[in-house]
Amino acid sequence: MPDSEPSAPELQPSTATCQFTVQFWGVRGGIPTPGSETVRYGGNTSCIEMRVADRLLIFDAGTGLRVLGKHLLRQLPVEAHLFFTHCHWDRIQGFPFFVPGFIPGNRFHLYGASATNGASLKQRLNEQMLPPNFPVPIQIMQSDLKFHDISPGDRLSLPDIAIETSCLNDCHHTTGYRVTCQGYSAVYATDTLCLPDRINPGLLHLAREANLLIYDATSMAHRANELQLCPDEVQDWTWKTGIAIAKEAGVKQLVICHHDPSHSDDFLDRVETQLQSAFPQGKLAREGMSLNVCQA
Repeated sequence: MPDSEPSAPELQPSTATCQFTVQFWGVRGGIPTPGSETVRYGGNTSCIEMRVADRLLIFDAGTGLRVLGKHLLRQLPVEAHLFFTHCHWDRIQGFPFFVPGFIPGNRFHLYGASATNGASLKQRLNEQMLPPNFPVPIQIMQSDLKFHDISPGDRLSLPDIAIETSCLNDCHHTTGYRVTCQGYSAVYATDTLCLPDRINPGLLHLAREANLLIYDATSMAHRANELQLCPDEVQDWTWKTGIAIAKEAGVKQLVICHHDPSHSDDFLDRVETQLQSAFPQGKLAREGMSLNVCQA
């Protein structure tokens, strides 16, 4: 729930057993890209699962959510918290295909800020499931859906878990999230519009001393002409910006995700090699990749 009280001091990592894992179910941006050239990194759009203190947190509902949903059918009943960064299609297009959402007895809390047109998260998810877009309306989903309207800057809390939010992009109303448990933190930051020499101060604060920073790889693509860069150079700007943020904020591990739909596995392999030469604790996200935040 949103909490307007001042945040508690940052906790130091606990020596108690830590459960904090991150798994990537969709790592592509813009549009799904199946095919022979995206086998190793995957073609599903954004969806990240976090298992934190026996709770299931899901970030964004791209087509990777459909695959996660199939996996969750083995764990019924399901209760989860879904956090949306913004309402672009690649962040919501998997929601109508999320099978656990149609099963009675499951419960989902959904969090998101208003869209650029003022629509709430519930309105945006409802609209994409109306004819002629989709044949099955959201009202057919028989799970218990609880919607929570948030504003960037809100602090949310679950038992043993603190969640900070920050506005990363005014143009798209993009929200960044920092999840902290037992002194360990993971940050999910996407569509930031940052440059290596122009980093959002709010993002630096969100990423401070994080064990893991998950950073967007395509958020600069639409600015290629403005920056007088070719598409490949734009890719360089994004991961180099991620490194600049990670170094300045004292981040321990950096993962680049939300890969451009035009980038093949071979291209991304080359990017990862360059990334790791500049930041050894950096890597590119792949579908199915799992990380233990307590060991980052």
